[in-house]
Amino acid sequence: MNDQHNPDVLSCLANLSNDEVFTPPKVVNDMLDLLPPELFRDSKTTFLDIGCKSGVFLREIAKRLITGLADELPDLQQRVDHILHHQLYGIATTELTSLVSRRTLYCSKYPNCRYSASRFDTPEGNIRFRNIPHDFVNGRCKWCGASEDQFGDAKRNGLETHAYEFIHTTHPEEIFNMKFDVIVGNPPYQLSDGGNAASAMPIYHKFVERAKKLMPRFLVMVIPSRWFTGGRGLDEFREQMLHDSRLRVIHDYLDASECFPGVEIKGGVCYFKWMRDSPGDCEVNVHDGDAVETSIRPLLEPGLEMFIRHHKQVKILQKVQALGEKSFGSIVSANDPYGFDVREEGSYKRIKASYSLAPSKGAVKFYYNGWRKNGIGYVDRSQIRKGEALVDAIRLMVPRVWGAGDPHADIVNPFLVLPGACSTETYLTIGPFADQKSAENARQYMATMFFRFMVFYVKNTQQAMQKVYQFVPMQDFSKPWTDAELYAKYKLTKEEIAFIESMIKPME
Repeated sequence: MNDQHNPDVLSCLANLSNDEVFTPPKVVNDMLDLLPPELFRDSKTTFLDIGCKSGVFLREIAKRLITGLADELPDLQQRVDHILHHQLYGIATTELTSLVSRRTLYCSKYPNCRYSASRFDTPEGNIRFRNIPHDFVNGRCKWCGASEDQFGDAKRNGLETHAYEFIHTTHPEEIFNMKFDVIVGNPPYQLSDGGNAASAMPIYHKFVERAKKLMPRFLVMVIPSRWFTGGRGLDEFREQMLHDSRLRVIHDYLDASECFPGVEIKGGVCYFKWMRDSPGDCEVNVHDGDAVETSIRPLLEPGLEMFIRHHKQVKILQKVQALGEKSFGSIVSANDPYGFDVREEGSYKRIKASYSLAPSKGAVKFYYNGWRKNGIGYVDRSQIRKGEALVDAIRLMVPRVWGAGDPHADIVNPFLVLPGACSTETYLTIGPFADQKSAENARQYMATMFFRFMVFYVKNTQQAMQKVYQFVPMQDFSKPWTDAELYAKYKLTKEEIAFIESMIKPME
């Protein structure tokens, strides 16, 4: 008789979206392995999942408690009753996930019925969901920043409001009126703000902040890794996390699909362990395919304000910064260098610049999204709202968005721009340069693996604003540069060179 394969149904569920993903049982157990085993042998340990979707966290904790409490509570039903009634609690993200989670933990979506693994007096047991409204002030929810245009009518129309209870109160401890030893979870990642998908606001950090305010003994959560470098709404959160010595373990996955198969999350994902009573250095585990780099170190290196993922990157950066050179970012413009990012009043809709594909008197060349296919446009100088000094300079332009945040695959393609030109917000300007030769040498520098390696200290999404160039050192552009010359200049070892070249795709 052949062995039959019986897959765990919770590993087969389709994800709700890229923002609310079901956590595979294996990842949950890897996260729970970070906790001291004695927690699962103590009948007084309490657990809270702050973002129940499939109920997998609570189920896997229950399995460990059922085994761990066998000596203390030898009767199985008595043990199950105690665990489900007094140790496991959850807050669901939607009404649907509350039903799924109860079915997973209690074997019934209504735990007050006779099919439940343990009978409760209420139909929700210890897994609650409240479809509460947002609290809008001047068009935005004061708790999560949700747009009133997007979510203002949701509740009255019977739709999910996505006003998550855990982060829509100043007193989350009053939700269950108790303290928790362990908080776990995989919270929702972002919320539409009324613009396009790329402009959605992160909200996962709000769950982490609220959870820390409850002061559990242990906090274990999985979230996107984008917070390492900050960004929209995340700078204050990044600063708090990186200065928190209670953050003791991080498992950082460069490719999110290693944790969540079939899901693309720009910049990867990480799960971490926060320990209230045990501050110290952090064990950082960087997962890149089958390779895992482990180091124990402070989250912030001296003089830096962002987390460096690889330990080898820290050593290379220290060598580069030892020369005290100016940042290449100093010659990269801020977003929208010529003032064409204009929106309709009270809307995210852009007002397109008026341009022609034919030159005319008083007009300058205009690089817009799609010009490589349709041809360079021309705009009157009167439409240029800023950056006038750059219009007649020799410079490079580079897309504001390129690649996907993957150093193994992303390629940057700057192009030379001669005097008498400007661009939409699609491009950033690099320069100005004294002559065309210097600009060409700078473009060649940007093609080196060394340059792109330095960019990826910060760049972990498709966005490539001015700040992603901050760790790239400036060079003398009166001459061209090769990788070999740059490696020699910064005294990089063979091991460090091999590390760079293992991460960066060569330019063709």
